[in-house]
Amino acid sequence: MNNLTVKNFEYHTNADGAGVTYDIRELRQHVDEIISTAPVVDLHTHLFAPQFGDSSLWGIDELLNYHYLIAELFRYSNLTPDEFWRMEKREQADLIWRTLFVENTPLSEATRGVIAVLRALGLNTRAEDLREAREFFASQQPENYLERVLEIACVSDVVMTNDPLDEAEIKVWNGEAGIDPRFHSALRLDRILNGWTEAAPLVSKQGYEVSANLDDRSISETRRFLDSWIAIMKPLYLGVSLPDDFTFPEDSPRGKLIKEVVLPTCQAHNLSFALMIGVRRRVNPALKLAGDGLGRADVSVLTRVCAENPDVTFLATFLSRENQHELCVAARKFSNLMPFGCWWFLNNASIISEITRERFEMLGTSFIPQHSDARILDQLIYKWDNSRRAIADALFESYAALWHDGRRVSKTEMTRDVTKLFSGNFRNWVGL
Repeated sequence: MNNLTVKNFEYHTNADGAGVTYDIRELRQHVDEIISTAPVVDLHTHLFAPQFGDSSLWGIDELLNYHYLIAELFRYSNLTPDEFWRMEKREQADLIWRTLFVENTPLSEATRGVIAVLRALGLNTRAEDLREAREFFASQQPENYLERVLEIACVSDVVMTNDPLDEAEIKVWNGEAGIDPRFHSALRLDRILNGWTEAAPLVSKQGYEVSANLDDRSISETRRFLDSWIAIMKPLYLGVSLPDDFTFPEDSPRGKLIKEVVLPTCQAHNLSFALMIGVRRRVNPALKLAGDGLGRADVSVLTRVCAENPDVTFLATFLSRENQHELCVAARKFSNLMPFGCWWFLNNASIISEITRERFEMLGTSFIPQHSDARILDQLIYKWDNSRRAIADALFESYAALWHDGRRVSKTEMTRDVTKLFSGNFRNWVGL
């Protein structure tokens, strides 16, 4: 009779001989070592290469003005959102630090993340004010600091989120400066797909004959618009975040654009379409970016898209925890579907652990376990440290269970698996 006690790191089996006992502490050590040093391709972030200037965010004031922390502030403060938004950024950061880190214990994932960054940089995590942290960041050269963060986080490549309607981004793409080759583009379509009426004049401004009513000319011109931006950005994929009530097919400008513009464009350029489904925008408008929420979506929408477009590949993630099992089932049925990450409100260790275990059980290693969704460069440090630990726990338990069932895993096999999970699956999927 087989018996596995992971807690005590013991394995007993009669399959290979009576009374044989293995100590599996070495297995845990190998998993931790391999995962802690595996280079990551971070497939979805809101980071920008240094060439994008002020859009490239880093430093303590940016870290503390992260929208997760802004939302958490109002759990403790009587300050109104209007009063908060009238404050200068440094003043806002001071308030958030005092409220969440001095007057209260920083237990949330977002507050602990700031603590982890400060610790990694050798800064005081119990400071009464931000003077030391500000002096440190003011002394940093942006290029050198970028290298340091990528090295600490062990991130080799970063995928940006790039909006072809954003004036600041357009200037960079049309400029002479070369983009840091470690930063890759993802062509984001939110404004075009979710707000065509407002987007049409901006597309028209770039020299394309489009109108709000989406006639045949508008369809062909929007195709040409995307063709042009694909040539400029060389994106790894096209992407969009969608509400929880998204349907397909859909009798709307968004539905028509997806069917007649986006999907044919993806097929023509051999690009994946990344669908991030489940966001409810502006649940509390007073909080601005911090006021978005989530809802459970209909995963059958995704299966219809995959079934009707077998020549297009899809990256997919859902914002609701309740959608995760159905996503795994969908991925088992469609080889043109790649589940990825624990998005936004799912980016907590307890939930990452649950989702990753479920994916190992249903998909083996044929998924992408995480992306950082980082908006501030420094966040790469804690987001990937947290994710690596949760993924290591899940992978170790999967290997231990396999060992219990009669097969030991070599260090070479572990390295192969971790490489797939942290970079290989995505590289192969998008042809990077």
